[in-house]
Amino acid sequence: MKDTFKHQGMRQKLVEVLIGKGIKAEDVIKAIGKIPRHLFMDSGFLDHAYQDKAFPIGADQTISQPYTVAFQSELLQIKAGDKVLEIGTGSGYQCAVLIELGAKVYSIERQQELFKKTSKFLPKIGYRAKKLIFGDGYKGLPEEAPFDSIIVTAGAPFVPNPLLSQLKVGGRLVIPVGDDVQTMTLFIRKGPKEFEKQEFGKFRFVPLLEDKN
Repeated sequence: MKDTFKHQGMRQKLVEVLIGKGIKAEDVIKAIGKIPRHLFMDSGFLDHAYQDKAFPIGADQTISQPYTVAFQSELLQIKAGDKVLEIGTGSGYQCAVLIELGAKVYSIERQQELFKKTSKFLPKIGYRAKKLIFGDGYKGLPEEAPFDSIIVTAGAPFVPNPLLSQLKVGGRLVIPVGDDVQTMTLFIRKGPKEFEKQEFGKFRFVPLLEDKN
């Protein structure tokens, strides 16, 4: 569980790569520069930890590419104290970024093995979500709604209505929509039944599976 000068140096190089790819939000850049991503991966893969690419973490899941994490985080426009729902805790890396940005994070993971591992691991390195939940992300978390933002970290073939309905007016949902290749999509809730939709290019995610618990 060490974070050395070497790791810090590798992180700064990663940050430069992300800035070069167009990430502008200073709070996001700072969070990526601070969080020891190598701790979220098996120690044998240290060389891969600060490359801008996704990496397998077990249970057929990946730790997202840093650029994707930064891109989604930037779209959320998080302010300190925002209540954020994350669908797909995975390794916990995106969750740590959200916490670093000052969000109160509620995160749902449907893979039991990952859920157990990550819920023990995150507090160990100082990242405490408000709630980590084992369950079906398609349903969202109605008992804690409404949320300032919702982030989906897996490819969704369609946009689950419960997620839209659990957003505050003015709230933002960032979700990769599509089957093989996903389009990063932002929904901003403008009123009780009104949403503004924006699309931001193609990404690849592992699929968001429904009712698999």
